Amino acid sequence: MADNTMLHSLPNGVMLNLYPDSIGKRLSDTAKLLHEPAFDHAFSLLYLLPNCFHSDLDRGFSVIDYDLNEDLVTPKDLAALAERGIQLKFDLVLNHLSVASPQFRDLLRNGDASEFKHFFVDWNAFWRGEGEMGPGGHMIPKPEHLEQLFLRKPGLPILDVRFPDGTDRPYWNTFYQKVTYRPVSPDELITAGVDESVATSVAMMVNGALENGVAPDDIDLDGYNNFRSQALSVVDRKREYLGQMDLNAGSEQVWDFYDQTLDKLASYGAKIIRLDAFAYLHKAPGKPNFFNKPGTWEYLDRLRAIARQHDLTVFPEVHAEYGKGLHDEVAHHGYPIYDFFFPGLVLDAIQHADARPLERWIDEIRSRRLETINMLGCHDGIPVLDLRGAMVDGEARPGLLDDERIDAVMEAIIGHGGRVKNLYGSDGKKIAYYQINATFFSALGEDEQRLLLARAIQLFMPGIPQVWYLDLFAGKNDYAAADAGGAAGHKEINRSNLPLDEALEQLERPVVRDQLALIRLRNRHPAFRGEFSVADTDDQHLQLGWRNGTDAATLSVDLANAAFEIDLEHADGSSEQLRFR
Repeated sequence: MADNTMLHSLPNGVMLNLYPDSIGKRLSDTAKLLHEPAFDHAFSLLYLLPNCFHSDLDRGFSVIDYDLNEDLVTPKDLAALAERGIQLKFDLVLNHLSVASPQFRDLLRNGDASEFKHFFVDWNAFWRGEGEMGPGGHMIPKPEHLEQLFLRKPGLPILDVRFPDGTDRPYWNTFYQKVTYRPVSPDELITAGVDESVATSVAMMVNGALENGVAPDDIDLDGYNNFRSQALSVVDRKREYLGQMDLNAGSEQVWDFYDQTLDKLASYGAKIIRLDAFAYLHKAPGKPNFFNKPGTWEYLDRLRAIARQHDLTVFPEVHAEYGKGLHDEVAHHGYPIYDFFFPGLVLDAIQHADARPLERWIDEIRSRRLETINMLGCHDGIPVLDLRGAMVDGEARPGLLDDERIDAVMEAIIGHGGRVKNLYGSDGKKIAYYQINATFFSALGEDEQRLLLARAIQLFMPGIPQVWYLDLFAGKNDYAAADAGGAAGHKEINRSNLPLDEALEQLERPVVRDQLALIRLRNRHPAFRGEFSVADTDDQHLQLGWRNGTDAATLSVDLANAAFEIDLEHADGSSEQLRFR
């Protein structure tokens, strides 16, 4: 493998990743922790997840607005981080906003008279002329269009919205949705025309049916059905929505919103913006609703131009099989990429004591000069689908791992207690494992030496290393949180909140101290601002090196026993060796 100098358009340093309430109860607790001497020269970047804004779902990714949620984050907290020399990374969720957003609430309140009538995607209007009206008043796209849809859940991606005139209209809803009804009261029923003598009984029957998941139109009032229309009129007024509504990027209003939001994020001290769910934004009949081209590129280039006006670096986040080559397209268009391949490759290398697949990916990063942000664990899950091959234009393109090795990685994570999230085709059938949710420590069998090894490999990789807070503290799978989380509870397995005093105590654990020492080394040693190289070794060994003039750092790994050592050369001619066994 030939040496080459890596690109550095992204800010340099190691990035901590957490929610504002991951440690303690609010961001001020994290700021206190990061001011501890143990964190001197450790993190220079912080990826703050979006429940730092007003949101109502998916732990922040259903954004209501991008104002600070001052129950968790205040300007004073952000100033304290800046004082510590920490720059910020935020999310801009491109594809959707919460139904509780001011824009969607205005649509619900004013219907066709709303100034935001075209801010979201009217499903029937979108497919007019490209399908037929189906049951329930929903346009059914032509079969050739329907088979192009990439779905995150079974069924059509729509939410029926009740307009002020009483009509229901479906709006495009790629992700989560839920419709609930608040309980009705006897007084409300009486006002609607239900006889006072039976109002209490009718209220009990209606509320009981709703609690048991019966749809309003299916409620049977038995002997009181003569009051059914009056009762249902009250139920209808008590309708509430929860969900994430797709934005209509064909509207200039949406682009004005993006501009205003990027300006606001820059004012908070942001330097990097992750474009979440960008690949679903561009929609056109006859094209896939995931990363269709060239429309997606046109949108991304427009976003990048806006971001540059606010001195921000943006990068798109995309999950897709390696064989599709989307990561390479993103990089070719001049964007950094999220390295979703890295965590699975590290697990595979340690599990099989074989560095070859990881080395092939490293060689691609170097030869194609890819700028990456890599990770082990994160707020979401450990990617699996990303490692696979794919059919492209009738050609079978290989993955980074073959199916047998991918299955072995999955089985190992699940065997250590991981939970699974699936994807679905347009027919509602499961098509693939999307990700497996687990802490990276638990995925490694809760072996501290293996965690240190994985961290060392990450910190010697080119790109920005992103560290999930729970992995730093060797956190274990939180099964109670996952079980209590309902349908989306699998994600909570890796989101345990650490009390501040517990986090402070954890700083005394060797596995925590050693990780912080490795992080400081990456941040401070001049070698990491130079050239990166990979030595030729046998399969069970891996050697990664950095050199900047006479400063050098070399990581030597024996995957068979998870042992590793770091050799350092300094500009003054001295050298030292750090061993981890």
